[in-house]
Amino acid sequence: MREVEITPQVIEKHGIRPDEYDRICTILGRKPNFTELGIFSVMWSEHCSYKNSRLELKKFPTSGPKVMVKAGEENAGVLDIGDGWAISFKIESHNHPSAVEPFQGAATGVGGIIRDIFTMGARPLFSMNSLRFGDIRGDSEQAKTNRRLFAGVVSGISHYGNCIGIPTIGGEVYFDDSYNGNPLVNVMCLGILQHSQIRKGAAKGSGNPVFYVGARTGRDGLAGAAFASRDLTEESKEDRPAVQVGDPFMEKLLLEACLELFEKREAVIGVQDMGAAGLTCSTCETASRGGSGIEIDLAKVPQRESGMVPYETMLSESQERMLIIAKKGHEREVLEVFEKWDLPAAEIGIVTDDGLMRIKDHGVTVAEIPARSLTDEGPLYAREAKRPAGQDKLQQFEIDWIKEPTDYQSALPKLLATPSIASKRWVYRQYDHMVRLGTVVLPGSDSAVIRVKTGESWKYLASSVDCNARYCLLDPYTGGKIAVAESLRNLAMSGATAIGLTDNLNFGNPYNPEIFWQLQQSVNGLAEACRFFEVPVTGGNVSLYNQSPQGAIDPTPTVGTVGLIPNEKMITTSFFKQMNDVIILIGGWGWEVAGTSYAQELHGLKCGFPPSIDLPTEKRLHDGVRSLIQAGICRSAHDLSDGGLGVALAESIVGASAGLGASIEISNDQRLDITLFNESQSRAIVTVRPNSVKEAFDLLEKQGVPAQIIGAVSFKPELSFTLGSQKVLWTRAELECAYEGSLPSLMGAS
Repeated sequence: MREVEITPQVIEKHGIRPDEYDRICTILGRKPNFTELGIFSVMWSEHCSYKNSRLELKKFPTSGPKVMVKAGEENAGVLDIGDGWAISFKIESHNHPSAVEPFQGAATGVGGIIRDIFTMGARPLFSMNSLRFGDIRGDSEQAKTNRRLFAGVVSGISHYGNCIGIPTIGGEVYFDDSYNGNPLVNVMCLGILQHSQIRKGAAKGSGNPVFYVGARTGRDGLAGAAFASRDLTEESKEDRPAVQVGDPFMEKLLLEACLELFEKREAVIGVQDMGAAGLTCSTCETASRGGSGIEIDLAKVPQRESGMVPYETMLSESQERMLIIAKKGHEREVLEVFEKWDLPAAEIGIVTDDGLMRIKDHGVTVAEIPARSLTDEGPLYAREAKRPAGQDKLQQFEIDWIKEPTDYQSALPKLLATPSIASKRWVYRQYDHMVRLGTVVLPGSDSAVIRVKTGESWKYLASSVDCNARYCLLDPYTGGKIAVAESLRNLAMSGATAIGLTDNLNFGNPYNPEIFWQLQQSVNGLAEACRFFEVPVTGGNVSLYNQSPQGAIDPTPTVGTVGLIPNEKMITTSFFKQMNDVIILIGGWGWEVAGTSYAQELHGLKCGFPPSIDLPTEKRLHDGVRSLIQAGICRSAHDLSDGGLGVALAESIVGASAGLGASIEISNDQRLDITLFNESQSRAIVTVRPNSVKEAFDLLEKQGVPAQIIGAVSFKPELSFTLGSQKVLWTRAELECAYEGSLPSLMGAS
C-alpha cells in the first residue's frame, strides 16, 4: 500500500491534538508513519489511556487485606475469599458500538469482559449488566428507535452469554430522555480461581516466544478504541467497521484452551487479551508491564481477509483473540493445546530487552515505538472543572409543585408501570441464568446470589449493580455516595458483607468543564463512600464522550459490588414469605420527594436536591439487617429506593407466593403520597415471625437503628394501606398487571 501522507487533516481525524503530535515526533525523533500514527491514536485515546480521568481515579481506595491484584495492575483485580481461593471481577462499557449496532455492540461487550476475567486465570462464573436507554413509551420515531436499541442490546447480551454458557444473573435497566441517541451498555463479569492460578499480563525474558492464539484477524472493529473516544454524531452510523463482530462459540473454545494451557505453569510467562486496540494494546502493554520490549512480524498473524496492511492488522479489534508470552523451549506445548481445541495459533515474535514495540511485515520494520510511551508515559491531563451554569436553577424545588393525587387508586400502579421501575422479567427471561446450576437467587431480588464449590466446601457470592443517574444529575457528589450505599445496601439485604467494588464512569465530553465537574464530583462521592465502608475498588472502566447531537447523558457512575454470605441459611430475598409475618420498617418514615421517581414520572419534575445520605446511618442499617439475618429471624428484606415504600411493598407482594398480600396501618402527620413515595435513604422493610418481634427490636436497638411495626403479611391478595383516616386498597392482580405487564406491552411481547 502506498504510504499515506500525514497531513493536519489526517492527524485530526485520528483524534490527536497538535501538541500531542509534536510530542509523538519528539518521542520518535522523527515524524511517525501512518501505522505509527494509528497506534498512537488508539493508545492515547481516552478509552485506552484514561488521559482525562486518570488523576481522578487516584482518589479511589485500592488496597485492603483481601486485595491480591490491585486496580490498574492487570486486566482485572483479584480478591481473596478464603481457603486458598480468590475471585476476579470487573465492569466495562460498550456504549458507542451498541448505539451504532446494538446486537453486536452488546454481544462483543459481553465477550470482552469475559476475556478480561479468564485472562487472569479465573473461570468465569457469572455476568451482570447495567443498561440505559431513552424513553420507550409512545409512537414517536425516537421512542421506536429506543425500543429497537433496547431489543437489540438485550438480544446481543443473551446470545453471547447463553451460547458461551455463562449465566447472566442480574442487573438493572433505566430509561430516560438523556440517553436518546447514546444508550449505555455496561457489563460485569466475575470469575473464580485458586491463589496459585493468578496470571499476569507481562512480557518478560528476552528471547521468549510470543504467540497469537484464537480467531483470525479481520477488518471488523477497526480503530474501535478511537471510535469510543469521540462524540456520537449523525454520521456515526458510517463507523460500522468500528463495531466488532463476536463469535461466542469461538470464545468458549478459547476460554477452555487458555485455562488448560495455564495449568502448564512453566509454559506461560504472560497473557493478554486483544480487546480495545487489538494487537497494538496487547503487545505494548505486556512489554511495558514487563519492563521489556517486543517484536512481532505481521506476516505470521493468522488473517481471514486478504490484502490487509499493517495499519489494519494492528488496529483491528476482531474478537476472541489472545497474546501468549511463552517460556522458550515450551513452544510445542502451546501449539498442542490449541491444536486440540482446533484454534489458530502462531508464533509471531519474541520478547526483547530494548524497551521497544517493533512491528515488522515480512521482515521489514513498519513501526518502532518505545512501549512505555504508549502506556504509562502517555498524556495525562488535569481538566478544568466548572459547576454548570444552570445547576442552581436545576436544584430549585418547592413542595407545592407536587400536587397531592386526587386518585390514589391509580397513582401506585402508574408508578409501577413506568419502564424504569417495572419488572425487568421481559429482559432476564431471555438470559440463561441457571446454566451450570450455581444460581441460588434468581434475577428480581435485591441482589443476585450464586454458589461455587471451593474444594470440599461452598462459597456464596452476592452481587449488585447500581446507579441512580437522576440523583447524580441533581448533585453528582451526593449521587456518587448513594450509588455506593445502595449497592452495598442491596448486598446487606441478601445477608452479604461487601468485599470489593468495580465502577464504570459514564459521562459526556471531558473537554466541557461542566461535564468534567460532574465526573469530578461523582468520583469524590464514590471515593468517600468506598473509604467509609472500607470497600476497595478493584478496577473498572471510564467511558466518556457519551453524548449525541441532542446533548450529554445524565452522569452515570455505575458501581458493581460483590459480597460474601457466610452460609446458605443466611441467604435472604426481598419477597414476603408467610402469612402473619410482621412487617417492620427500619430507618424511619422519610420525607424527601425532590429528585424522586414519583416527582419525575407522575409530576414531570426532574429538579431539586436528591435525598441526603448520612454514611454512618447507612452503615447502621446494613449492620442491623445483617444482625437479623444472622440470628435466623429475618424472613425477607427489601431496601427502599426508587418509588419508596409503596413500590417496595408492591414488589415484595408481586414476588411472593400466590395469594399473599399485606395490610399496612400507620400513623404520621405526612401526606399519604409523601409517605408512600419519598426516597429518603437508609431504609428497608423486613419481615419476621410474630414470636421473633421482640428479639428483632432488641437487635436493632443494639445497632442504633430506628424501627417500627407497620403491618403484617396477609392471606388476602391485596395491598391495604391505611394512614390515619385515609385508606387505599390495591388488589394483587392490578399491581401485577402494572408491574409485570408494562415492558412486555411496550415491547409488543406476550
